[in-house]
Amino acid sequence: MDPTAKPTLLERLSTFLLREPEDREQLIELLHSAYERNLLDADGLAMIEGVLQVSEMQARDIMVPRGQMDVIDVNQPPDQFIPLVIETAHSRFPVIGDNRDDVIGILLAKDLLRYYAGEEEFNVRDMLRPAVFIPESKPLNILLKDFRKNRNHIAIVVDEYGAVAGLITIEDVLEQIVGDIEDEYDFDEAEDNIVQEKRGVYRVKALTEIADFNAAFNSQFSDDEFDTIGGLILNHYERVPKRGEQITLGALSFRILRSDSRRIYLLQVFKLPETTS
Repeated sequence: MDPTAKPTLLERLSTFLLREPEDREQLIELLHSAYERNLLDADGLAMIEGVLQVSEMQARDIMVPRGQMDVIDVNQPPDQFIPLVIETAHSRFPVIGDNRDDVIGILLAKDLLRYYAGEEEFNVRDMLRPAVFIPESKPLNILLKDFRKNRNHIAIVVDEYGAVAGLITIEDVLEQIVGDIEDEYDFDEAEDNIVQEKRGVYRVKALTEIADFNAAFNSQFSDDEFDTIGGLILNHYERVPKRGEQITLGALSFRILRSDSRRIYLLQVFKLPETTS
């Protein structure tokens, strides 16, 4: 064997695999070393790190909060809730009875084709699929296995008292692995929920609790129905607003910085100038 010959790709990979890591940090270091030596591309590294991250996360960490859930009231006729179905473009919707804690099933958007087909005795209750309920503490890696095993795509997250805390989909979990598209409004998750950009202008995470928001802005928004500022804004729009849309509530103006078809992520808040009578 030629001692000057370069090691093959298999030999280089074997060298790294033989260095058994003692903990997660060493494993990450090993993976980054493999990336630097071109044994692993950037996408592969990101996905492996995503898998490791998912193994340490719980449903509460990525669920859509109760206040930002798009739900259908079973007592509404189809012509009243179909605009919501079209606007949000979700494939599945929780259906509620008396209130948001009373989730009685899941409606698949495709089942509404029967309504459009002119089915005379169309009844939403007859269309419902059973809802799956999981605790906030459910590990994401186990949840993903359950989703795949049961061929289920959505679960309702409940707190320790049995009240609905939010919902989570298989797409939410997979996004933690493959990642999402970053933009100029992404910022470190470790940052505070409220960050001042300049005088009178603030960047606010939609998950900021209303009580904390009121304390920071000296506002008096009610948190009886919604826990987060994102849920409050969503309620006023009655749909998920698009990036760039703006709304004024009281002495504050809210501009959507980040949102998708399901929820709001980031807001820009302006303090309006005081008017004198």
